[in-house]
Amino acid sequence: MYFHDDSLFPENQEKLVITAAPYGPEWEPADFPEDLPLTMDQHVQQAVDCWNAGATVLHIHVRELDGKGSKRLSKFNELLGRLREAVPEMILQIGGSISFAPEDDGQSAKWLEDDARHMLADLDPAPDQVTIAINTSQMNIMELMTDDDTRGTSLARPELAEAYREMVVPAGPEWVIEHLRRLTANGIQPHFQLATSAQLETVERLIRRGHYMGPLNLTWVAIGGGFEGPNPYNMMDFIRRVPDGACLTLETLMRSVLPVNAMAIALGLHSRCGNEDTIWGRRREKMTSVQQVEQLVRIAQELDRPIATGKDARETYKIGEQYSSVDETLAKLGFAPNRQPGQVGFTFHA
Repeated sequence: MYFHDDSLFPENQEKLVITAAPYGPEWEPADFPEDLPLTMDQHVQQAVDCWNAGATVLHIHVRELDGKGSKRLSKFNELLGRLREAVPEMILQIGGSISFAPEDDGQSAKWLEDDARHMLADLDPAPDQVTIAINTSQMNIMELMTDDDTRGTSLARPELAEAYREMVVPAGPEWVIEHLRRLTANGIQPHFQLATSAQLETVERLIRRGHYMGPLNLTWVAIGGGFEGPNPYNMMDFIRRVPDGACLTLETLMRSVLPVNAMAIALGLHSRCGNEDTIWGRRREKMTSVQQVEQLVRIAQELDRPIATGKDARETYKIGEQYSSVDETLAKLGFAPNRQPGQVGFTFHA
């Protein structure tokens, strides 16, 4: 992304889109019963409360009544139907893993198999977005966890910590191409969850080869353990490599969430918070998803950056738009055009 001299002035920035992730699939309800929803009514109320606090994107997982993350698409259909009525202006974003929590202690923590994840394209009602991973990679969410983060929670149990330590994100080339095809065919926008600049390069290649033609909404996921960590050098290099026409959100975990979000707000990017990313505010003080959204709103207000409405967020994300050709996609996203046969030197759009 290119920064002009006046890029840090709020009047030259997009309105802030806040993503709330208030369903915390990695936690057990007893870890934070005041904020981790269990019943369907509680799931819906979390969305309403986050919307009222200022969030315009909802990152969705569903929990069964036994406290475990749901893998039943019928539960997602039920929640989506209720959310369309309860928060009609909110962008509904399904977490593409469905649930990565282990069924029992000692079992591996893993995402659903490829065919099951493809079925997210057939959810009814359809979500606005489904998150998509690129390139199979390690996802050890324990690597950056401190004793303060885990003490007194389910993640302090050695067998559960080991299950999450060994987690892998399956996202091979064949699956990615087919998943993009199914999502776009059903009018669902992919939201790319990227761990490294190498994955961003893969997304660019997919676009250049015509496997995806549409707006580019990205989240830089700095959670360590196979992903980049919340290092400002990593962050700024990734930002530098994102094309100007993309929309970028920053995400990390635990007590790095607030400083990374503060930097995102100042830079004109977008932010994400909620109990999926952290249950902590100050050291060893728990903080609800709604309180986290409210905190980001206060920071944005201090920086004089307006908060996006639901309509604003849809315009920023370009919900419902698709492009008709590779050339159009490259031009609108700010990538250089594909090289033509015999062309030498640097390529650029006229």
